[in-house]
Amino acid sequence: MTVITARDLHKKFGNIEAVSGVSFEVQEGEIFGFLGPNGAGKTTTINMLCTLLKPTKGEAAVNGFDVVKERNQVRESIGLVFQDTTLDDYLTAEQNLRFHAYAYTIPRVSLKRRLKELLEMVELWDRRKDKIRTYSGGMKRRLEVARGLLHHPKVLFLDEPTLGLDPQTRRRIWNHVLELRKQENLAIFLTTHYMDEAEYCDRIAIIDYGQIVALDTPDRLKDAVGGDVVSIKTEDNGKAVRILDGQYKLQSTLQNGTINFTVPHGEEFLPGFVSGFPLRLLSIGLRRPTLEDVFIKLTGHAIREHEVNFVDSLKSMRRIRGH
Repeated sequence: MTVITARDLHKKFGNIEAVSGVSFEVQEGEIFGFLGPNGAGKTTTINMLCTLLKPTKGEAAVNGFDVVKERNQVRESIGLVFQDTTLDDYLTAEQNLRFHAYAYTIPRVSLKRRLKELLEMVELWDRRKDKIRTYSGGMKRRLEVARGLLHHPKVLFLDEPTLGLDPQTRRRIWNHVLELRKQENLAIFLTTHYMDEAEYCDRIAIIDYGQIVALDTPDRLKDAVGGDVVSIKTEDNGKAVRILDGQYKLQSTLQNGTINFTVPHGEEFLPGFVSGFPLRLLSIGLRRPTLEDVFIKLTGHAIREHEVNFVDSLKSMRRIRGH
C-alpha cells in the first residue's frame, strides 16, 4: 500500500527554488531515506508533506489525503520528530505525552496502556515522572519518537533524528526505530546526511540542490558506482588525475589529497596498475563502494555538512506556527 505520493513538488522562497520537481512514492512498512547535505531540500520537502509549507507547484498525498486540501487528515496520519526538540522542559515526560494525547483527542480508556507501551519501548518508563530538563539529548530524542507514535500514525517523519548525538546514542536510537518498525508496521520517512544511517533504509532518494538525482536500494545504488573503489596518493596528484583521464580513461575525483576512481575487479586491476603507473605512488587502497562514493559519483562533490540553506533555518518558526 502506498502511503506517500509526491508528484513534481516545487517550493520557492522568493527567487530561490529550494525544491525543484521531486517525485517519489513510499510504501507501508518501508524505511525511506532522503540522503543529502544540509540545504539540499530535505527539510523543505518534509515540511510540505507534513502540511507545514504549501508547495509552490506539484501535488502530494499522505495516507491518501492531499497535503493542501486535507491538511487536518494528513496531520492525524503522521508522527513528527524534528531536528530541534519541541518538548516542554518544565513538564515531565508523562505530562508531555498526555498533552500530545489531548491535542489528538486520544481516548482516556486506551491512553494509559499506550503510554506504558511506548515508554517501555524507548526505555523511559522509570523516568516518566522526571522533568525533561533533567534528560540527556538522547533521552529527549527517544521521548519524541514515543510522542510521535502515540496516536498510531501511518507515517513517522524523522528529520535528522540523531543530529548532534554521540555514536553510542545514535545506535541506541536506531535500535528503537528498527524495533518500532516491526511492532507498528508503519512507514518511516527519514532525512539524514549520515551515511551509516542511510544504510538502514529500504530505499534511498539522493537529493542535491533540490533535485532527486537517484532513487534505489542502498545495494543497487552502490552497484551502480561501477566496481571497486581504488584510492591513491602520488607525488603529483594533479598530473595523476590527467593521466588517469587520458591514458587509463578513468574518471577520478580528488578529495583531501586522495584520488579515488572505480574499476571492475579491483584485485585483478591493481598489480598491473602499480607496476605500470608512470608516477611514484605514495599510498594505494582498495575497497567496496559506499554511499559516500555513490553521492560523489552522482553529484561530483562530497556531502557538505557545513553548508546550511537559509530556507532550512526557518524550520523552527514554521513548526511552531504550523503544528
